[in-house]
Amino acid sequence: MNKKIIPLVLLASTTLITACNEKKPTSNAPVVAKEDAVAVVNGTYISKATLATLESELAKRQQQGQPAQSFPKEKLVEELIQRELLLQEAKQKKLDQTVEYTTQLETIKTGLLTQAAVQNFLQSNPITDADLKAEYDKSVGEAGTEYKARHILVKSEDEAKSIITELSSGADFAELAKTKSTGPSGPQGGDLGWFAAGQMVAPFSEAVIALEDNKFTLAAVKTQFGYHVILREGSRAQTPPPFESIKERIRPMLQRQKMQGFLEGLRKNAKVEVLLAEPKAPVVPAPAPADTAAAQSTIDKVSTEVSESAEQTKSTVTDATTDAANKVAEIVKTTVDTAKSAANETVEKADKAVADKVSNSLDALTK
Repeated sequence: MNKKIIPLVLLASTTLITACNEKKPTSNAPVVAKEDAVAVVNGTYISKATLATLESELAKRQQQGQPAQSFPKEKLVEELIQRELLLQEAKQKKLDQTVEYTTQLETIKTGLLTQAAVQNFLQSNPITDADLKAEYDKSVGEAGTEYKARHILVKSEDEAKSIITELSSGADFAELAKTKSTGPSGPQGGDLGWFAAGQMVAPFSEAVIALEDNKFTLAAVKTQFGYHVILREGSRAQTPPPFESIKERIRPMLQRQKMQGFLEGLRKNAKVEVLLAEPKAPVVPAPAPADTAAAQSTIDKVSTEVSESAEQTKSTVTDATTDAANKVAEIVKTTVDTAKSAANETVEKADKAVADKVSNSLDALTK
């Protein structure tokens, strides 16, 4: 009878802690009675408690937002049998004595102990409702003011002054924003909606706070974005959310703060020495004039070959007429000039290549 076995990959993330918590059988380990087991593999009983732990881990996985999956007990038992078979096979081949295994085991132990230390500290130093309320009152509960405003953003102060002149003459702020503002709110007439002062850059918020409702700035407000003309349309007291509705969102922040203080205390009382060597600046070797030397060698070689060719040519035409000899000499001279011109061009290219290398090296050092 073929049975479908749950792939190990599906359960790997839920069974790691369970597997690590399972102890190797020792003479002091409790013996699992047959009535307390769900299966037996080569004489080794798999306990009901192990099955219950696996079910619990799967339930936690679903609570953490992972896709809901339902596994019948029979399939979970088959999964445990498969794990036990692999465990026995590994032990038989002494895989638990390999360097790879012991290294990974130490890594897992380190992670579990680190997590245990964090949990132990947080359980010993719990965040109380009084802590949560104090943070709420400090950061959230204090009623502030929020503002409703529009703005027109332009690139220069002169543009902003021109817009202020138009507004002073009765122009509509929203219509000017639509045609002249470079900000993303321009098409909406510069409308920024309601915001707290801290949500805007300091010069902008300070200008909004200083204005009265339905008044615009009579001087351009400069920020890193450009020059603003601002219209404050309204203001109102902020209504903070109720404490009970957000206190659990405050808790993780306070836990992080406490944990950070705990770690800083551990570091302060510990003897720590960082052994990493400081990175050294890369040494850029001076460019060698190899290309220039090679090019000069080419000149010499070409000149020698051309001279030899000229001598051979002269020897060959000894009995020819003077005109013929002059023509040969002219040909030889042209050949030499052409060769030297080509060789000189090679030198110039080589010099430029060397210069480029030096320039690149200097650029690299100054970046």
